[in-house]
Amino acid sequence: MKKFLLKRIGVALIVLFGVSVTVFTLIHLQPGNPYMHMINPNLAPEVVEKMLREIGYYDPIPVQYFKWVGRALTGDFGYSTQYNAPAFGIIIEALGNTILISIASFVISSILAIVIGVVTASKSNTWVDYLVTILSFVGISIPTFFFGLILVKIFGYDLAILPSSGMESLYGGYTGIYHVLDVIKHMILPVSVLSLTQTATLIRYTRSSMVDALSQDYMRTAQAKGLTKNKAVWTHGLRNSMISIVTVLCMQLPSLVSGALITETVFVWPGIGTLNYNAIMNRDYMLVMGITMLIAVVIVFANILADILYVFVDPRIRLSK
Repeated sequence: MKKFLLKRIGVALIVLFGVSVTVFTLIHLQPGNPYMHMINPNLAPEVVEKMLREIGYYDPIPVQYFKWVGRALTGDFGYSTQYNAPAFGIIIEALGNTILISIASFVISSILAIVIGVVTASKSNTWVDYLVTILSFVGISIPTFFFGLILVKIFGYDLAILPSSGMESLYGGYTGIYHVLDVIKHMILPVSVLSLTQTATLIRYTRSSMVDALSQDYMRTAQAKGLTKNKAVWTHGLRNSMISIVTVLCMQLPSLVSGALITETVFVWPGIGTLNYNAIMNRDYMLVMGITMLIAVVIVFANILADILYVFVDPRIRLSK
């Protein structure tokens, strides 16, 4: 098992290296100078050129890349030209807000998808199964941004019962528990969008895995030994379906982050999504690079996490590694 994990980590490092080279090259091949709005327009051209050479703007891309890698390994992801501050600190601050809605969405969508998926699998080919199938396909088909705009219109403007943007009330001045409740109130709409769109996808995988498990001989054996159908489904059936379900749940982690990029922009939630949008619009290369690498790390981590969880779900995998 240890050898297997070391191999997976090695592959992950190679993937991250490839992603960093590709993204860094593409970003620095963009036309224009991202530093121009930071430089006093009254400076003489020769002074500007000297400043650009000092910061390494004219260095070859490979040289710039290895300089960036050397700084990144020490936690220095460059300087944000938009915020005039270290990029790492800005990313970490926004990441906390993204994690807040992502974890809430992941927990809600996982519980809903597993429960609904198991129920529909146990009631396969009934009206319940058909109804859930239709609703899940509708949920998968609706774009995240469109679903978010619908909720904003209904609950933010028509009914005016929920805030449609931001993370906290601008003029509330809340503290303590009231501040927490205010943040939760602002979370409802973005978390609902992320949860329902993820649930629609997870239900299909959970149902498919459970239908396959319920057709196995051990299910009939369990019921022949005296277990009720429901108990057999939730103990033997669900447990033997967990490998497939764990795979999908881990693969949903990157989807949550990518979904959050769109959802945060719609709801102006101050997370990685909004930060990434602003960085692209303002050509803040260091921020874009840091955010892209963060997303790449999440995707790689999700794959490794799935491999680790396999061992706890099915002990037979431990013996095979």
